Amino acid sequence: MGKRLRKPAKKEKNFSDKIIKILSNSANKAFNYKQIAAILDKDDTQSRNQIIKDLKILAAEKKITESEPGKYLIKAVSQDYYEGTIDMTSRKTAYFICDEFEEDIFIPTNNLNRALDKDRVSVYVYNRRRGKRPEGEVIKVLERAKTDFVGVIDIQKNFAFVSTANPKMYTDIFIPKDNLGEAQNGDVVLVHIEDWPKRADSPFGKVTKVLGRPGEHDTEIHAILAEYGLPAEFPIEVETYAQKIDTSISEAEIAKRRDMRDTLTFTIDPKDAKDFDDALSFKKLENGNYEIGIHIADVSHYLEEGTILDDEAYQRATSVYLVDRVVPMLPEVLSNFACSLRPQEEKYTFSAVFEITEKCQVVNQWFGRTVIFSDQRFAYEEAQYIIETKNDVIPEEISLTGTSYQVSPEIVSATLKLDELAKIFRKRRMNEGAISFDKVEVKFNLDAEGEPEGVYFKIAKDANHLIEEFMLLANRRVAEFIGKQKKTFVYRIHDEPNEDKLIAMQNVIAKFGYKIDFRNPGDISKSLNKLMEDVSGKKEQNLIDTLAIRSMSKAKYSTDNIGHYGLAFEYYSHFTSPIRRYPDVMVHRLLQYYLDGGKSADEELFETKCLHCSTMEGLATNAERDSIKYMQVKYMQDHQDQEFLGVISGVTEWGIYVEIIENKCEGMIRTRDIKEDYYTFDEKQYALVGATSNKLLQLGDEIYVKVKNADLVKKQLDFNFLRRSEETVN
Repeated sequence: MGKRLRKPAKKEKNFSDKIIKILSNSANKAFNYKQIAAILDKDDTQSRNQIIKDLKILAAEKKITESEPGKYLIKAVSQDYYEGTIDMTSRKTAYFICDEFEEDIFIPTNNLNRALDKDRVSVYVYNRRRGKRPEGEVIKVLERAKTDFVGVIDIQKNFAFVSTANPKMYTDIFIPKDNLGEAQNGDVVLVHIEDWPKRADSPFGKVTKVLGRPGEHDTEIHAILAEYGLPAEFPIEVETYAQKIDTSISEAEIAKRRDMRDTLTFTIDPKDAKDFDDALSFKKLENGNYEIGIHIADVSHYLEEGTILDDEAYQRATSVYLVDRVVPMLPEVLSNFACSLRPQEEKYTFSAVFEITEKCQVVNQWFGRTVIFSDQRFAYEEAQYIIETKNDVIPEEISLTGTSYQVSPEIVSATLKLDELAKIFRKRRMNEGAISFDKVEVKFNLDAEGEPEGVYFKIAKDANHLIEEFMLLANRRVAEFIGKQKKTFVYRIHDEPNEDKLIAMQNVIAKFGYKIDFRNPGDISKSLNKLMEDVSGKKEQNLIDTLAIRSMSKAKYSTDNIGHYGLAFEYYSHFTSPIRRYPDVMVHRLLQYYLDGGKSADEELFETKCLHCSTMEGLATNAERDSIKYMQVKYMQDHQDQEFLGVISGVTEWGIYVEIIENKCEGMIRTRDIKEDYYTFDEKQYALVGATSNKLLQLGDEIYVKVKNADLVKKQLDFNFLRRSEETVN
C-alpha cells in the first residue's frame, strides 16, 4: 500500500487524559482553560466548555489542584520515578519498558525486588548522566501479570518447592505442607501465588490442580493450556445449558430470512475439520454476472447475550488449535453440529451476497440473515484436484469418502469459475501492496495414542487461496459498509512494520544476497513480496519467512480503524469465523443491529472487548506454538541415533541454533560442545569463528547434527555438531 492509512477524525468525548498530560509536562505551572484550549488547538465553544467541565471534574477527583480561581496545576513528584512493564531475560536480569524512554532500562537481579515477568511496576531510574548506561530499581509491584504457574513439585518433610520450566521465571515457589493438596512428589502441578513475604526468598503458593506425571502426553498438553490460563474443558453448567438450546430449523424462523436453499452451495475445508464456519454459493445471472454468496454460520442466533454460554465464549474468545486436539470456544453441540455447515443439512447463516462481473468488479452487495442447504463438502485436496485437472472424478487416494466418486458438472464449473475470479482478486491485492506470507506449516501424523509417526508440511495452494479471497472480500466489504457510516465497529487492524526490526532483518538476509527497499511503505511491501518469491523452496525459506513475520506489527482488534497494512485494506474486520472467534460474533451482532437501524454502539465497551480478544488470541497462539515444539521434541526423541542435515538459523555468544531441513525441528548446539576448535562469537558476521582454523559457522550454513538431549518438559532440543555439509565422513 503506497499511502499510509490515516485514522479518521474522531469527536472528542472528553479531554481529561490530554489535560493531565499537559499539566504533567509542566509540573508546578498553573494553566487556565484558555491556555489548555490553545495547546489542544480547540477554538470552538463546545470544546472549550468540555475543557472547563473536565478541569472541574479532575479537581474534584483531586487529580489536579486549583491553585487560584480558574487556574490548575499538578504538583511535581520526583522525575526519577516511572511506571511501566518488566521484561525478564533468561539470565535473572530484566529490562524496564516505559513509553517515556527510547531505550529499555536495565534492571540488575538484586534490583528486581520481587517483580516477575510482565508485571506492571514503579521503577526508580538512576545513572542518567551523559555517557552512563541508565539502570533501574523496582520500588513497587503495582500489578501482577500472572499469579498461576505450572511446574514440577519437589516435596520435602514439612514443605515443598515448585520449579517451572519457564526460563523467565527466576524463582521457585514455596509450598507450605498444608497447601499441597493431592500432589505427589515429582507431579506436574498448577500453583497459585498467594503471598511473597518481605524476608522470604521465594513467593508462597498453593497447589490448585495436579496435572499428572512429567513427560506423559496428556500431562504436557494440559500443562501448556494451564501455563497460559486456558481451559481444558467446559464447566458442567455451560455444557448443560448448551444441550438445552433449541437447534431445530423452524418455518417461522425461515420466514424471517432470505431463503437460499435452492442455490448451489458447497464448503471447502481441511480434511480433518469438524467445524465448518463458511460456505460458498454460486449462480450465473441472466446479465452474465455471477451471484456469489459467502455464508457464515449464524452463531449469534444461538449464542444469546447475557447467558452463561455467551459469558464463557467471551472469556475464551477463541478456539485453541493444539497439535493433537482442538479446545473449542463453543461446546461441541454448537461448534460441530448446530452451527457447523454440514453437507445435506439446512442451516441458519449470516451472509454477504455479491453480484460480481467477469472482471471481478462488485456491482451489488447484500448483507443479512439467510437459510442455506449445503450440496457438497470438499476437502482442500479434492477442490485442488478439480482446479488442477478439470476432472470431475475424485480419486480414491484423496477422497473424503475413501472411494472415488463423481462431482456434479455444476459444482465443477462453479469451482473453476470461483478459482478464476479468486486469482483476479489476489493479483489485484498484490498490486495494491498486500504482502503474501505463505509460511510452511509443520503438521504431524499421529497414531491412535497421539504419538508422532511422521512430519509433513502444509502448503497453501489454489484451493486455499480461493476460500481466502472470498473470505477477505466479505470481511472487507462488511467493515467498509459500517465504517463509512462512522458507527462503532470491531475492526481487525494492522499497523505498518517496525523499521528497526526491518533493518535488523536486512542485516541477516544480506548474508543470503537479499535486500529490502525502504523508500516508502509501498516499496517495503513490494520488496517483501519479491523476497518471499525468491526464497520459496530454498533452505533459508523458513528462517526468512519467520524473520519477515516477526518484523511485522501484530494484527489486533480495535474500534479505532487504522486499516490493515499487510492486506492493503483501508477497512477490514473478521466476519467469517464466529464458531472459533468471538470478535466475529460481535461483528455479526453489530451488523444486524445497524441493519435494523440502530444508533452507534458504546465505543468504550467494545474497545475493552477488543483488547480482551486480542490478549486471548495471543495466549492461544503461544499455546499452539508450544504444543508444536513439544511434539517436535517428542518426535526427535525417537530419532536420537539418526544424522540430520540442518541449516544454522541463529547465532549467539553461547551457541548456534540449527533447524533440521526435513522436519523444521530447531535445536541448539552450545559453543562449548563444538570440539574441533575454540569458537568465539563475531556479531558483525553473525558467525562463530574458530580461533585456530579461522573457520566460520555462520547463519545459513548447512551442517550435520545428531540429537544430544530432548527435554519434553522444557520443550528444548540440544544437538551435537557432526560436520559441515561439504565435509565427507572419515
